[in-house]
Amino acid sequence: MSRKIVIVDDEPNIVMSLEYAFKKKGFQVFIARDGEEAYETISREVPDAVILDIMMPKVDGFQTLERIKANPDLKNCSVVFLSAKNKESDIAKGLELGADKYLVKPFSVKKVISEVQELL
Repeated sequence: MSRKIVIVDDEPNIVMSLEYAFKKKGFQVFIARDGEEAYETISREVPDAVILDIMMPKVDGFQTLERIKANPDLKNCSVVFLSAKNKESDIAKGLELGADKYLVKPFSVKKVISEVQELL
């Protein structure tokens, strides 16, 4: 059974590059473009991991992570923030809210895959 991952970002180029790379590694990939759609997809698919942007329309990544962590059905879901927000306070907030990793844009696709595989 292949691992499931949800990629949450409103930037099409980022989504396309990550989706291609994770599919190539055998992951079943689901896409969401905002926090609202992300939570619906994550709740429905119960993925092994989520790659989550912070600055998105409707509901931001911090709020989305809080919703994920509040749902007992998603307790085994690893969350990796991938964001342009690179201040120490943003990173600390993301990790305090329960993110397993916090990666900063611009990023290396190989690094993102490596970090996710390490978590799983």
